[in-house]
Amino acid sequence: MPDTPSHSNEKPEPASAPDADPQPRPPRATAGGQDIGDAVPGPRAVRAHTGAPARAAGAGQSRPAPRRPAPSRQQWQPPRHDPPVWIGEIGSDEPARVSVATLWCVAATGLLSALLLGDGLGLNLLIVTVPAALATYFAARDAGRRLRPWTLVWAIGGVALLAVPALRDAGWPTFLAVTSALALGSLALHGGRTWPGVLLGPFGLFGSLGTGLFWGFQGVRERAEGSRGRWAPVVRTAAVAVVLLIVFGALFASADAAFADLLGALTPDVPVADGPWRTLLFVLGVVGALAAAHTAAAPLRWDRITVRPGPARGRVEWALPLIVLNLLFAVFIGVQLTVLFGGYDKVLSETGLTYSEYATQGFWQLLGATLLTLLVIGLARRWAPRDGAGDRRLVGAVLGVLCVLTLVVVASALRRMDLYVDAYGLTRLRVSVAAMELWLGLVIVLIMAAGAFGGRWLPRAVAVSGAAGVLVFGLISPDALVAERNIERYGTSDKIDVNYFQQLSADAVPALDTLPEPLRSCALEGIERDLGDADEPWYATSWGESRARDILAERPIDPQWEECSSMNLRNDSGGERDLYDDGRTGDGY
Repeated sequence: MPDTPSHSNEKPEPASAPDADPQPRPPRATAGGQDIGDAVPGPRAVRAHTGAPARAAGAGQSRPAPRRPAPSRQQWQPPRHDPPVWIGEIGSDEPARVSVATLWCVAATGLLSALLLGDGLGLNLLIVTVPAALATYFAARDAGRRLRPWTLVWAIGGVALLAVPALRDAGWPTFLAVTSALALGSLALHGGRTWPGVLLGPFGLFGSLGTGLFWGFQGVRERAEGSRGRWAPVVRTAAVAVVLLIVFGALFASADAAFADLLGALTPDVPVADGPWRTLLFVLGVVGALAAAHTAAAPLRWDRITVRPGPARGRVEWALPLIVLNLLFAVFIGVQLTVLFGGYDKVLSETGLTYSEYATQGFWQLLGATLLTLLVIGLARRWAPRDGAGDRRLVGAVLGVLCVLTLVVVASALRRMDLYVDAYGLTRLRVSVAAMELWLGLVIVLIMAAGAFGGRWLPRAVAVSGAAGVLVFGLISPDALVAERNIERYGTSDKIDVNYFQQLSADAVPALDTLPEPLRSCALEGIERDLGDADEPWYATSWGESRARDILAERPIDPQWEECSSMNLRNDSGGERDLYDDGRTGDGY
C-alpha cells in the first residue's frame, strides 16, 4: 500500500507517483487461450491507473475527477475450438523407422502387382498378399507389437477369403470376398473388440495411404544417404543375375520345346503397350503395402472411443412402445400361421394375387422389418432403464420376446422366397437376398445370446459371422447353385429359361453340361463366348474357369439358332415368359 498522507493542507501525492510503492497488479486472466489481462482490468488496477488518492485531504477539499481507463487496443478474436477429445485418444504413436526387410517386401509387392494383377484375378491375389503380409509383420515387430489370438483369426480369415477368386469365376462373390478380405486384414492390423473398433477398423487402412508413403520415402532416403557405397555392388549383382537368366533361359528354351512351353507358362507375358497400366499397378502395390506396414507399426486406437449410453428413460416411456410392437408382431405371425395351415391357394384365391405378387409383396417388406428391428433393439438398449435388477429383467423380457418374434418373421420371409423359387426358379439375386436374410437371423440369435450371457464378445462375433457368410457364399458358387436348382425344377415341371443360363459364369458349366441336347448347347453358348479362345495365364485363371474350359474342350457345343430361339417357354401366370432378373414381367427380382 502507498504511504498515507497526513491531515494537513498539503496536497496529497497520488498513488501513482514515482516514489510511491505501487500496488501489485492482479494476475493476467486468460480466456480461450487469449490473454485478456489488459482488456478487463481489475478494480485495484483501475485505482492505480487513475491516480485516485488513498484518502480525502480534508473537509471541503475537492476530490479530483477520476480518469477513465484508455480503451484496449487488442482486437477481438473468436475463441479457439479444440478438436474433439476422441480424436486425440485414437491417435497412434510415432512409428519406428522403417526397416530394410519391410522395404524389400514392399518392393516385392509392387513388382508382383505389376507382373500378375494386370491379367485378371485368381491365384495371383494370394501370391501378392504374401510379401505384403511379411512387410506388416516386420513393421509390427520393429514397433514391439505382439501377435494376439484375434489378430491371427482376422489374418487367417482374410487369407481364406482370397481363396474365393482362386476357386470361383463368378464376379459378385469374388467382389464380396476381396472386400471382406481387406476389412479383415485391416482389423488384424488395428485390432478391434468394441463396436467402434470393429465398424471403423476396416476404414483405418485408408488413413495410412499418405502417411505410409511419406514414412517409406523417409526410410529410403535415410538409408540411401548412409549407405551409398553399398548400393552399387547390389545393383551390379542384380544386373548380372538378370543377364545370365535371360541368356541361358533363351538358350535352353531354343534347345527344348517342352522347356520353352514350361518357361512361357511360368513367365508373365508383359507387352510393351501395357507399360502405363503395369506402372500404375506397381505404384498401387507399393502404396498399399506401405499403408499396411505403417498401420501395423502405428495403428489407430479405435477401441478408445467410448460410446456412452443415453439417458435412461422411465419404464412406461421405454417399454410401452416395444410392448405394442411385440403385439403387432404377434398378430402378423398369427396371420402367417393361418396362411400356413390354410394353404396358399386359399389365400391367393381370396386376395386375387399371383404367386409372384404374393411372394414379392411380402419378402422385401419382411426383410426391411428385420433390419428395422435390429435398429430398434440398438436404440432400446441405449435408452433402457438400468437402475436395478427389476429394470434389467424388464429389458431382457421385452427385447427377448421381440427377438423371438423377429426370428419367426425371418422364417416367414424365407418361406415366401421358397414359394417364389418353386414357381419361377432360382436366380442370382434371389439366392443373394435369401443368404442376407439368413445372416440377419443369425445376428438376432447372437443378440439373444449376448443378452443372456453378456455381450462383450458380440462385435467380434458379428464380424466373424459376416466374414464366414461371405466365404460360404463364395465357396458354394451361387451360379452353380442356380443352374442345379433350375435343372431339378425342369425335371419336375418341364420349365426352363435357357436365355438366363447364358448370363451365368463358368461355375455353372458342370451343372449345365448334364442337360440334353439341344438345351445343353443353347445354355452353354453364352458362357463359351465369354470364356473366349485365348488361354489366360495360370495365375489369373480360377479353378472354375479351368474346369469349364476342359468340359467344353471335351464336349464341344453345337448351338442351332432356330432351336435356341424357339425355347421361349411360358410360365403359369398369365402366359408371360419368366424373365428372371430383367424386371419386364414385374417380378422385381
